[in-house]
Amino acid sequence: MSSAKPEREYFLDSIRAYLMLLGVPFHVSLIYSTQRWAVNSHDASMWLTVLNDFIHAFRMQVFFVISGYFSYMLYLRYQPQHWLKVRMERVGIPLLTAIPLITLPQFFMLKNLTDKVGHWDSFSWYDKYNTLAWELISHLWFLLVLVILTAFGMLTFRWLSTQQRKIDYQQVGWGKLTLALLAYALVWCLFRRALFYAVPAVFADGLFSVAVMQTLTFLPFFMLGALAWKHQALKALFVRFNPVMCFSAIAVFIAYSLNQRYSSGDGWLYEIDEVISTLMGLCMLNVCFSFGHKLLNSHSPRIMYLVNASLFIYLVHHPLTILYGIYVTPHISSNTLGFFVGLLMVFGIAFTLYEIHLRIPLLRFLFSGKPQRNEVKTPSATR
Repeated sequence: MSSAKPEREYFLDSIRAYLMLLGVPFHVSLIYSTQRWAVNSHDASMWLTVLNDFIHAFRMQVFFVISGYFSYMLYLRYQPQHWLKVRMERVGIPLLTAIPLITLPQFFMLKNLTDKVGHWDSFSWYDKYNTLAWELISHLWFLLVLVILTAFGMLTFRWLSTQQRKIDYQQVGWGKLTLALLAYALVWCLFRRALFYAVPAVFADGLFSVAVMQTLTFLPFFMLGALAWKHQALKALFVRFNPVMCFSAIAVFIAYSLNQRYSSGDGWLYEIDEVISTLMGLCMLNVCFSFGHKLLNSHSPRIMYLVNASLFIYLVHHPLTILYGIYVTPHISSNTLGFFVGLLMVFGIAFTLYEIHLRIPLLRFLFSGKPQRNEVKTPSATR
């Protein structure tokens, strides 16, 4: 098993919670960005487009590093079969709960109140299946990826736990990490390009795009988190501020924005995006971990409340954001005002629903995957 580790690392819980909660400004800003979404304002806002791009450029890479870190920690704490059961429950039950309670009603809302779904009655059976796959997975995609990575972890974590040290991680720096992840990104690009030439239609399949391509995208970050638990020198690298990584994040983000504006989906948009997002993820990993370790590594009841609430808030905010875009956005002429009003309304309703769900044991179980006691308690953060 593992050697003794430091007590609970609050900064990682806090960073993960804030990354989850960033999903709200990300989707609200989508309404006002140049990106085509389910609902858009009449005119796009440049600063909200930049904000939306920035959040999207790094958020999930850092999230999956933290997920891999905690997943491997729990793998060493439990027997493998028990670990798999616990992890599948913690991730799978909220996923299965959110589909009928959140994304299925959201699908009917999109179908009846927007033009996103299109002419449903004229769809073939496959088109209907595929549309449902996209819309039922929707913003739950990261939970599906976590389920797959958890299953994959039964193999990779067993190998990792028995691996004899062949690399001196004291000598591993950001340069070597960058080269290693760039090599993986290039392999991903070759794989995608081969599929693009051989079976281009496969990228329109929602289940394939999430279960295969998204999983492969975030696999190295998930494993990087596991390695950071096993090798404390690697974690120490992450939490030590590096000004080169900080300023590089600015340059990489500019490249990310230019790629989004000027590349085409029929060209090399996604391959370039994979390389840039890999670099952005590494740069912001250092920024998030170093500042988080300095500012958030202490117990705070208010922060722990956000940690506990973050998953639920993320799950319910998406249809609330769409409803806001449909019914409120057209009545606010200022994009900036509309964005902040949207944040207040979506967060306000989401936290109200969170407080209601805390008082219903069945809902607490369904949205956390944890057995509930009779007394009302705020559930622990999902790991």
